[in-house]
Amino acid sequence: MNRSDILRALRRPRTERPRIRLGNVDRLFPGGRGEPAVTARTGARGSKGLSGPAERQVVVVTGASAGVGRAVAHAFADRGDSVALIARDALALEEVAHEVESRGGRSLVLPLDVSNADAVEAAAAGVEAELGPIDVWVNNAMVSVFSPVREMTADEYRRVTEVTYLGYVHGTLSALRRMLPRDRGVIVQVGSALAYRAIPLQSAYCAAKHAINGFSESLRTELLHDGSSVRVTQVHLPAVNTPQFDWVRSRLPGRAQPVPPIYQPEVAAQGIVWAADHDRRELVIGLSADMAILGQKVAPDLLDRYLGRTGFHAQQADEAEAPGRPDNLFAPVSGLHRTHGRFDDQAKASSRHLWWSTRVGPLPTAVIGAAVGGLAVLGLARRR
Repeated sequence: MNRSDILRALRRPRTERPRIRLGNVDRLFPGGRGEPAVTARTGARGSKGLSGPAERQVVVVTGASAGVGRAVAHAFADRGDSVALIARDALALEEVAHEVESRGGRSLVLPLDVSNADAVEAAAAGVEAELGPIDVWVNNAMVSVFSPVREMTADEYRRVTEVTYLGYVHGTLSALRRMLPRDRGVIVQVGSALAYRAIPLQSAYCAAKHAINGFSESLRTELLHDGSSVRVTQVHLPAVNTPQFDWVRSRLPGRAQPVPPIYQPEVAAQGIVWAADHDRRELVIGLSADMAILGQKVAPDLLDRYLGRTGFHAQQADEAEAPGRPDNLFAPVSGLHRTHGRFDDQAKASSRHLWWSTRVGPLPTAVIGAAVGGLAVLGLARRR
């Protein structure tokens, strides 16, 4: 079934749409590679947790089956929003859909690969047909490879780029096609401190995050030139406790791990929802992320040397990696989709830095961060 077939199916009355059965998943139409299968659900319209706009919104979240994306879906559902869920694993998305509904939201399940632009465009049309005009689009889907550059392959670089960078481009273009004529809407690019300061062993992922940053800055200037009310914002994350470290492709001898300090996905979700509601160019979560960004601006050479000494060990646990374990680079790994990773005992459930940033503003936060970053750089210089 191609994009035109999908759009025609969505225009037909619900009772006349073709249905198939996949395990215990009731789907509106086949969802082969690039063909989103849509299941709409309706939950209670109550609101709890994060406060939001007076009117409930329609939100699209990519990478919604686990980690930060799953926490973001929960956060929007807590205030009664309708959440369209995009990821590759249909059964995992069904689990998230039930969680969204239990929290008071509505859900729409869209299993697809964001590297396929036609599938993303068809999904966007499906969201508006089922839930209404899209208010917020959150680009979050990603894949990565932990490996020295010399051991990477061209196919691995291509795949990470297609998902982690071009997936954001595809989602942004589909959102813009609907938001620009209405002159409203928000696109949230989930970024990282690695968009400004790359680290060893994640060259493909760091490059993709740098590309997202450049793409978003270019788009933002065009929107300003046109006087558009559509807004694009970036939320740069610190290390987060997600399942990706158990399914990422890795050539490291030790099990992959985030570089401490580590935060829970709910902290990231809180910042992402806040950024969707407030007119902020970008939001940096966690003092460690701010220090990395500011340190890169102040003393990149020192950071190069510091990361050359510490970056390899910091991204590996003491336990050995399991040889031959499955990874999610080209296909999802079933059974591991959850919100938290294996680092609950290390992860922070709140961030004073985020509290300060969202209440005081970016300039005072940057000044304080620069002072702390300066002290850190001095410390690095003394250890050279």
